[in-house]
Amino acid sequence: MTTQTLFARVDTAEQRLCRFANRGCQRKFIRSMFQVVSRLGDGVFWYAIIVMMPLFMGLHLHQVGLIASAHMLMAAAAGLVTYKFLKRKLVRERPFISFDAIECAMPPLDRYSFPSGHTLHAVLFTSISTTYVPELSIILVPFTMLIALSRVVLGLHYPTDVLVGALLGWMVARLSWFVIPL
Repeated sequence: MTTQTLFARVDTAEQRLCRFANRGCQRKFIRSMFQVVSRLGDGVFWYAIIVMMPLFMGLHLHQVGLIASAHMLMAAAAGLVTYKFLKRKLVRERPFISFDAIECAMPPLDRYSFPSGHTLHAVLFTSISTTYVPELSIILVPFTMLIALSRVVLGLHYPTDVLVGALLGWMVARLSWFVIPL
């Protein structure tokens, strides 16, 4: 079975869930909220965390904060290479392209959907930054969940894109600790 045949079967199996989630976009508040969450997940929010990490760590741990920022940048680069490679090789069309009933509520950053780069990076940044500063969990875990949900609600990804993106983000974060141990 080819990758395209497998994706066609999975796409069909996930279509109903995608349509259900995408109906949220019919409500202006929900659509706007997920558009904002998604836009922040483009990088703005994460760049702010990286820049502020030395401040979170406090003066006595300032150097550790700089290491945390470098750690996140290094892992983000590995995540970027990973998901771009997979998108080029696997070429899964986005739900709104495959199914007319699914509305594209926000322009995608690139052509293909598998895996979700937004989710990959959200999980990666959350995993690393909360290891350095556990108190950030109260903000970052819900935000990461909203980013993952936004991808399906906005018609940009299938649930499996998000699930695999999350798994890849977690794996890259875990592997990064071999390069920069705590």
